Amino acid sequence: MELRQLKYFVKVAELGSFSEASRQLHITQSTISQQVHQLEEELNVELLIRDSHKVQLSDIGRAFLPQAIKALHEVSTCIDKIHDVQQLGVGELNIGTTLTFTSLLCETVKEFIRNYPGVKLNLVCASMEDLMKMLDRQEIDLALSYKSNVVCPDIESHILFGNSLAVVVDEHHPLTELPSVRLADLERFPLALPAKGMQARNAFDKIVETKDYRFDIRLEINEVNLLMEVIRGTRMVTLLSEATAKHMTGITTLRLDQQDTSMEGSFHVKRGAYCKNATKEFLRLLCKTRPYGLAMMDLL
Repeated sequence: MELRQLKYFVKVAELGSFSEASRQLHITQSTISQQVHQLEEELNVELLIRDSHKVQLSDIGRAFLPQAIKALHEVSTCIDKIHDVQQLGVGELNIGTTLTFTSLLCETVKEFIRNYPGVKLNLVCASMEDLMKMLDRQEIDLALSYKSNVVCPDIESHILFGNSLAVVVDEHHPLTELPSVRLADLERFPLALPAKGMQARNAFDKIVETKDYRFDIRLEINEVNLLMEVIRGTRMVTLLSEATAKHMTGITTLRLDQQDTSMEGSFHVKRGAYCKNATKEFLRLLCKTRPYGLAMMDLL
């Protein structure tokens, strides 16, 4: 049994197609088919049921698939450990982040790339729900987000810094004259909000769900930088985590006079999984570049 045979089998099983597996792996379809057939012959079982239209797992293949995935993960872990011994001279780090969190990562990403040019950094933006699934499948090493209300038993979460939902406006906006902003004050101005599903929007919706306010929502968008451009030079108002907008030019963050505005910056890892040195180093740099960084290395 060879590792490439397991890799080809897992990919075909996940995609249900030899041709699609061939396309994604950049290997000829005949090679994949031949290697999977050799694996079946060695095990003396039929793992895949093939016909002219589709490929399905046999009962034996369905039972074998989780073990094949586990074996590939264990091999990957061994390789990562070897790379770590080389003091981050080579390797790969896969990080997932929610869209609202991305603006906090720019300096950390640049410093990590500058310090460790041999480590390939893969950064993906996704919803909190998708990030948890990716972590569970070990497709990413680390997820960064604001604290989620959803508890995942296989995911370990740690707080990086304290934070809260804030009102964000242009630096010359009339609301800047107030010591703090009430929800009723927001009814006077058009709102440009993060799209539904983004963590800042979830926090805002939770605060107002039982209240009878009439907000003039003019725009919903899932890109924070564009949202900030809309806010600058206008009377529009948005709500984001204080950390996201605090250091942006031409923008002012105002305290929301409301309970339950907490939005703690957090990181999440797969419980019990090997934690790469690259993961620890990225988190160390993130804490160094943020004014509220904790000594989180004790948490890993």
